[in-house]
Amino acid sequence: MEPKQLIAKAVEARKLSYSPYSHFAVGAALLCKDGSVFVGANIENSSYPLCMCAERNAIYNAYLNGKKKEDLVAMALSADTDEPCSPCGACRQVLSELFPKDAPIYMSNLKGEVKETNIEELLPFAFSEDALK
Repeated sequence: MEPKQLIAKAVEARKLSYSPYSHFAVGAALLCKDGSVFVGANIENSSYPLCMCAERNAIYNAYLNGKKKEDLVAMALSADTDEPCSPCGACRQVLSELFPKDAPIYMSNLKGEVKETNIEELLPFAFSEDALK
């Protein structure tokens, strides 16, 4: 799947967002080696800390459907932002453990701007399981 197609799925997933408080809808799409795509959108509630981001919803969706880190090949996310949308800190932490370190992450916006990165670039000093030993 081409990055543009994966980004289009993230834009489409954005329509599933429940964001009545922030009005900041985000969509994410996660591509697996077998060609399957798992989507996520941010879901809010009035207790902001209990909200769930699109990226985490997508990756948890994949894991709940039997996928593992080695099955994942790329992620795209999109929002109505001036610059390509970047994952929040919580999502970066989750991706640092559950997503391949060098797999592409396509950050995009509704204007069609895209920035390709990976989790190592986004979170170079991630807290990891090694710190728990």
